[in-house]
Amino acid sequence: MLSGVATVEDFRTAGKEASVTFAITKYMTGYGWLAKFVTVAILAGFSSVILVMLLGQSRVFYSMSRDGLVPKIFSDVHPKFQTPWKSNMLFFVFTGVFAAFIPADIVGEMTSIGTLFAFILVCIGVWMMRVRRPDLPRGFTVPMLPLVATLGIVVCGAMIYGLGMTNWIRLGVWLVIGLVIFFGYSRSRSKLNNAS
Repeated sequence: MLSGVATVEDFRTAGKEASVTFAITKYMTGYGWLAKFVTVAILAGFSSVILVMLLGQSRVFYSMSRDGLVPKIFSDVHPKFQTPWKSNMLFFVFTGVFAAFIPADIVGEMTSIGTLFAFILVCIGVWMMRVRRPDLPRGFTVPMLPLVATLGIVVCGAMIYGLGMTNWIRLGVWLVIGLVIFFGYSRSRSKLNNAS
């Protein structure tokens, strides 16, 4: 309904993260209470997504740490709860400090381009593993692999293209930082790499 009421520019520029709230406030007089309710819902949605992403990130670093790609602190588990608690705390502090000093729209765009780029790498990686190591046991096999991987790469690449040059530069900077860490620290310490 709101896409029929508001203009594209309302969603693209003025409203941004809370464009629904902006559209309610601008076009629906007497519904200020609804705009506040939607704002609370947006915050709850952001909070749950951020929490799940942070918990997932700590598990990724847990696996990387067990291979030696990142320091051992990321794979230390709590004696009672058996969770990578130090990794969780480090990510919560880093993310909190990052969010405190970087505007929300920039953080959102960086998250979007980073996630899309990761999806592209996963599509490439799954395809490469199927070709290079068809003998590995798999719990799940992607159907129509060349087609699905190619479509994933094209669609995610098209969305990245729409994010603009500033975000590409940020992605490039983070990619260079990651490559420096990988070649300077991780590659020589990887147990899987050294075993082969």
